[in-house]
Amino acid sequence: MVEQLAGERKILNSEPTSGERARLAASAAASKQGANTVVLEVGPVLAIVDYFVITSAANPRQARTIAEEVEEQLRRQDGNGPLRVEGTDDARWILVDFGDIVVHVLSEEARAYYELERLWGDVIRLDWDNEAASLDQVLSEGASAAGPRRSEV
Repeated sequence: MVEQLAGERKILNSEPTSGERARLAASAAASKQGANTVVLEVGPVLAIVDYFVITSAANPRQARTIAEEVEEQLRRQDGNGPLRVEGTDDARWILVDFGDIVVHVLSEEARAYYELERLWGDVIRLDWDNEAASLDQVLSEGASAAGPRRSEV
């Protein structure tokens, strides 16, 4: 049986969709105090990846911890690790590439400088924290309302 979700095909009882993996990555980042975490659906305009997960870290140690937690949670979910990880040396911008999703863990300064959300401002933001909000009201109060959001993915 096949289920259609926002342009993604998912065979029931199979591997998670890219959207589900992006939600898990965002949740993993938030669990290690990743700040202002957003999920951008870049697939319609960038054919090589479906989602960007962008989060901020207060210092290099936290950036590495966030990247490691995302890797661990996604590996635990489906057994697949990242294709590549870059930027762990100085940890200003760690990029974790899983193929279908790319996680960007940036220092607050690097995030302000590169403004990835502005660069990709015309793409849909996935409402990744909707489920977490029902479990933890504090997280939902801190969610950004800027940009279009998709909660049905």
